Amino acid sequence: MQPTDNTRGFALIVMLLTMVLLAAVGAALVLATTAETRIAANFRTAQQTLYATDAAVARATDELMSIPDWNALIAGAVVSSFADGPPSGVRRLVDGSTIDLMEVLNIATCQKPAACSDADMNAVTDDRPWGPNNPRWKLFAYGWLRDLVVAQGIDPPQYLVVMAGDDPGETDNDPARDADAGAPGAGTIGLRAEAFGPGGAHKVVELTLTRGDSAIRVLSWREVR
Repeated sequence: MQPTDNTRGFALIVMLLTMVLLAAVGAALVLATTAETRIAANFRTAQQTLYATDAAVARATDELMSIPDWNALIAGAVVSSFADGPPSGVRRLVDGSTIDLMEVLNIATCQKPAACSDADMNAVTDDRPWGPNNPRWKLFAYGWLRDLVVAQGIDPPQYLVVMAGDDPGETDNDPARDADAGAPGAGTIGLRAEAFGPGGAHKVVELTLTRGDSAIRVLSWREVR
C-alpha cells in the first residue's frame, strides 16, 4: 500500500517537530554547561579576590612595626612603600572596568562616592555604628597583587587598597588620633583592605590590630558584605 500525501505530510511534521525538540534540548544543555562554567569561574575569582585581601593585610602589617607613631598613620601622613603612584586617580582593571581611589576611600568612610562631611562620617549606620568614633579612613597601601607575587608565571589581576584608621572601640570621640596611654583603644588601630578583581569581584575585610612587644597582634577580623 502506497503512502498517501496526508501520511507523508504527517511524517514530515513529526520529523520537523522531533528536530526542533532535539535542537531545543541541545541548546538547553549548552546553556546549562556555559552557565555552570561561568558560575564556577565567578566563584573562583571571588575566592581569589578574598585571598587577595589577606595578602594586602599581610603586606601592610609588615610595615606597621616600623612606624613609631601611629597617630601619623591615622592622620594619613604615612604611606606604605607598596604604592603604585599618587594616592588618587583612576586605576583600570584587566577587564576594562575602573576604580577611583578617592571614591573607594569615600565609600569606606561615609558610604558614598562624593567627599564626606563631618556629619556623614559621624553618622550611625549598620557598618559604622560608633558615631563620633567611626574611623576616618586614610589610604595607606595600594597597588597590584602581581607586584607582591614573586613566583614566575603568575599574574593575578586583583588590585589592592589598604586604609588605616583609629580604633572604633575607643571612647574619646576623636578619630583623628590614638587614645592616650591607658585609655581604651590605646595602641590599637583599624585596617580596611579591599581587593578588586575582574567581572565586578570585590572583597572587603576590616581588622583591629594592636602593637605587641615584637609583633602586631590581630584582635578582630571580619569580612564586610
